[in-house]
Amino acid sequence: MQPKQQLLSLRPYKPGKPVEEVKRELGLEKIVKLASNENPYGCSDLAKDKITEELSNLHVYPDGYSAELREKLADYLGVDQDQLIFGNGSDEVVQILCRAYLSPETNTVMPAPTFPQYRHNAIIDGAEVREVQLINGNHDLEAMLAAIDNQTRIVWLCNPNNPTGSYIPEADFVSFMKRVPSNVIVVSDEAYFEYVSAADYPNTVTYLNDFPNLVILRTFSKAHGLAALRIGYGIANSTVIQSIEPAREPFNTSRIAQAAAIGALDDAEFIKTCKEKNREGLKLFYSFCEDKGLLYYPSEANFILLDVQSDADEAFDFLLRKGYIVRSGNALGFPSMIRITVGEEAQNKEIISHLETYIETVKEKVSK
Repeated sequence: MQPKQQLLSLRPYKPGKPVEEVKRELGLEKIVKLASNENPYGCSDLAKDKITEELSNLHVYPDGYSAELREKLADYLGVDQDQLIFGNGSDEVVQILCRAYLSPETNTVMPAPTFPQYRHNAIIDGAEVREVQLINGNHDLEAMLAAIDNQTRIVWLCNPNNPTGSYIPEADFVSFMKRVPSNVIVVSDEAYFEYVSAADYPNTVTYLNDFPNLVILRTFSKAHGLAALRIGYGIANSTVIQSIEPAREPFNTSRIAQAAAIGALDDAEFIKTCKEKNREGLKLFYSFCEDKGLLYYPSEANFILLDVQSDADEAFDFLLRKGYIVRSGNALGFPSMIRITVGEEAQNKEIISHLETYIETVKEKVSK
């Protein structure tokens, strides 16, 4: 039996090899994974305490409405409770939106390269995908506007963008929203929101009343360090939330995930510390790139995309054999670049030293 025709052109997501497997294959004692933009400092102790409290309730289904977390998060964000929807990671909210709005008669507009799940889910639902190439790592908002027509149902903004780390300033965001037809959903995916330090980054929550077609996505997987528990959320006008809720599976977030998220929201100091350490780490990478004359994209996230002046897979393999797993740009649309998650200070310094060796080797090969 054949599945939907559109599934035949897709490949399932392939996570990297487990750390223990890489250790065995390469005979290494230590492997540092800096490929998936996880928080190297883990999660808040308050989240861990909440997890422990929930361990005696594993026989009970979770609250499908996420009532306690909903109340906590609504107060935290300053929105009404009926403006929230929760997902098994923000990825699931992407899936819910595609299921709710997209069909073979519709199209969806997105930047490229960007987070691949927008395209993946749109194709599964049979929609036409209109990709607009980035300009110097940034969204080409004018070209995205030009791509919208009467069949467009969703426009995706990844802010900050993955994999470049670039962001859409507030003035540009507002101008864009004013010109998008009101019947087209605009999704602002803000998975790295807690890491942003740019003064002109838009506080999109304050624009929900101005733009009823705006949907904001955020997650507890990144700065909050709860990636293993898979919990994210969407914020939108209550009418939008009500209309897409039927596409959400019941009990889609676990008791433990909901409890951990509640604890995480109580620890502002943990997020502040992680953000500060992340900025310090980014500065180390910036200095290295500038010293070596390497192209890089200034990042508002917890990763950096930088040029290795060679095939990205070669740099990936070199670093892997040194005990560091990064993300090859060949899978991201940047074949001569690698994406590195900002790690702890010692990890950042060590991988930079390995990169320095690699870049010198590349230069020697070119000069011969």
